[in-house]
Amino acid sequence: MKARAVARFVGMSARKVRLVVDQIRGKRVNDAYALLQFSPKSAAEPVGKTLRSAVANAQVKSQEQGAGLDVDDLIVREAYVNEGPTHRRFRAAAQGRPAPRRKRTSHITVVVDRKDA
Repeated sequence: MKARAVARFVGMSARKVRLVVDQIRGKRVNDAYALLQFSPKSAAEPVGKTLRSAVANAQVKSQEQGAGLDVDDLIVREAYVNEGPTHRRFRAAAQGRPAPRRKRTSHITVVVDRKDA
């Protein structure tokens, strides 16, 4: 039984978030929690929130089907990051000229599934 969660418009570039997401892909959920908790990357926080949301979605989905779900049986089946819209801003540079600033965003998707499936 797959359950997924999507965090959209996260205020961080997709390139930075992919470094963290690549570490948890294919791992057990508890191992992924531990990796994210001790990761020095700031992207670990939104990825962790998305992972917790996916696990909660799996629990709700299993309750609706009338089956029990143990969190220890879940693994991170898919985890990927797509680029979101880029906010274009300007900052004053030398001699009053505008210097572009690109504030990038990303969409984080995490899919959890049972280990045996």
